[in-house]
Amino acid sequence: MSGGLYGAGTDRTYEKAGFGAPVRRGSRPAIVVVDLTRGFTDASYPSGADLSDVVAATTSLIEAGRPADVPVVFTAIAYTEAEASGDSIAWLRKAPGLRGLVEGSDAVAIDPRLPMRPGHDLLVVKKGASAFYGTHLAAALTGLGCDTVVVCGATTSGCVRATAVDAVQSGFPVLVPSACVGDRADGPAAAALFDIQAKYGDVISLDDAVRYLGSVPVPPAARSPRMSRRPRA
Repeated sequence: MSGGLYGAGTDRTYEKAGFGAPVRRGSRPAIVVVDLTRGFTDASYPSGADLSDVVAATTSLIEAGRPADVPVVFTAIAYTEAEASGDSIAWLRKAPGLRGLVEGSDAVAIDPRLPMRPGHDLLVVKKGASAFYGTHLAAALTGLGCDTVVVCGATTSGCVRATAVDAVQSGFPVLVPSACVGDRADGPAAAALFDIQAKYGDVISLDDAVRYLGSVPVPPAARSPRMSRRPRA
């Protein structure tokens, strides 16, 4: 289950407790890209790291889902000037390095290397770690008919893990392609993936995720031009 990260004894303990069963994959997944904004993917920002490999892997995943019109949701942490400089957000007192994620700044822009389609893909702006907390994400996924969530993004030990926890608590099976998540340090990332695999979702390879998305049935609306989305003259 864990690949021996904490040793055979820990593996046996978790297996005895009944953790680590595989999730049931649905037929209508959504890709949730958590906080792959410049403030996290660019090492020049205090909150960032070089996540070029994660961006590239996530790009491959998104493109694999396009033929079946798999919904893609991007998230971004963004605060107003008053929130960033004030004392109203408890998380910012614990993590003041996030105060630079101000609405309208380059730090909160989705990494331009990602194949985001404005007007097609959804953008969820959040104030906390989980993409579900205080947002309309669960309702949006339900409205789209989604039955599985593929979680990508940053950071593995922070917002990715929090999103995976809330996704399964919201009723969605969770898949986390390990190549599509990144962190500032390897230790916390590995611990988070161990925890996700044990309790909340399946940590899988990029190849497995791409094959899964490739097996998704193409909905009728994706087989022909989306005339209904264009305004009539």
